[in-house]
Amino acid sequence: MKVVYVSYPPSETGDDVPASADNALGLRPYLESQGHILVTTTETGDELDRELTDTEVLITTPFWPVYLDEDRLKSAENLRLVITAGIGSDHTDPEAAKAHGVTVAEVTGSNVVSVAEHNVLQILALVRNFVPAHAEARDGGWDVAKIAGPSHDLEGKTVGIVGLGAIGARTALRLKGFDVRMLYYANHRRSAGEEASLGVRYARLDTLVAESDVICLALPLMDGSQALFGPERLKAMKQGAWLVNTARGAIVDRDALVEAIESGHLAGYAGDTWYPQPAPADHPWRSLPEGSEAMTIHCSGMTREAQDKIAEGVHEMLEAHLAGRPMPDDFVVVDPSA
Repeated sequence: MKVVYVSYPPSETGDDVPASADNALGLRPYLESQGHILVTTTETGDELDRELTDTEVLITTPFWPVYLDEDRLKSAENLRLVITAGIGSDHTDPEAAKAHGVTVAEVTGSNVVSVAEHNVLQILALVRNFVPAHAEARDGGWDVAKIAGPSHDLEGKTVGIVGLGAIGARTALRLKGFDVRMLYYANHRRSAGEEASLGVRYARLDTLVAESDVICLALPLMDGSQALFGPERLKAMKQGAWLVNTARGAIVDRDALVEAIESGHLAGYAGDTWYPQPAPADHPWRSLPEGSEAMTIHCSGMTREAQDKIAEGVHEMLEAHLAGRPMPDDFVVVDPSA
């Protein structure tokens, strides 16, 4: 069996990163000891397509995704399993995968803690004006007035969480201690007991948008969430509000966000996810006005602890596939036999 693992390049600092292309989550000894072939690469274009012609298992990642559409799946005739080393398989067309008999699975729950913590980090970075403060220290300045002017306490603010799954719920739990008012919107409302334990109150999306000082996106990219925060919804946000997005870049309209920031309607944006990924050097979110952003490069779900959980889940799925056993139900995103 041939397995292809696609991920980001190794660290230029020489740090040992388990999920990078060279380390491949430690899969090589396991696969090669059983006579299988493992190909590791950072390529996501034509060179990868040549590899996929005789590949049975593709392992990709949300952080360095392989975009799998109908044409690509059709040409990968031997492909039977696509594993997402992380959470979120929106880079694979589910209907095309099913039509071509390809199972799609991901490591459910593997990095929910790290992403939830990153949500809180980015909220605080925006509200407390941390990025300019850090730059002032690094650049040798001491302009306290410039930094203090747009810096606020989080306490007493209204935080809206869009999506209250595993990540959204853990984000809410971590924000409870900040004594904020929390609203949430989700397709499936939580029970009264769950709402009480998380410290959240359900609201319609339009109400949440209108009342929130901070909005945190914690929902998957799916039908209905593509450009969910487009020009009109961004304009409906409170003047001077902040937006945090560790979910998927395409949930926010790229150019409408730039306009909302540059006009001063929104005070800031902290995005960890982009579209496409890796983001090109000229992506406009890379050059938002100084003091209005706290951007990161989709690293929220890549802590060492998260990588260990991802590796464990990928190993489990490969073992099941090799043994001809069903994949764990909670890992399966697309089951072509269903």
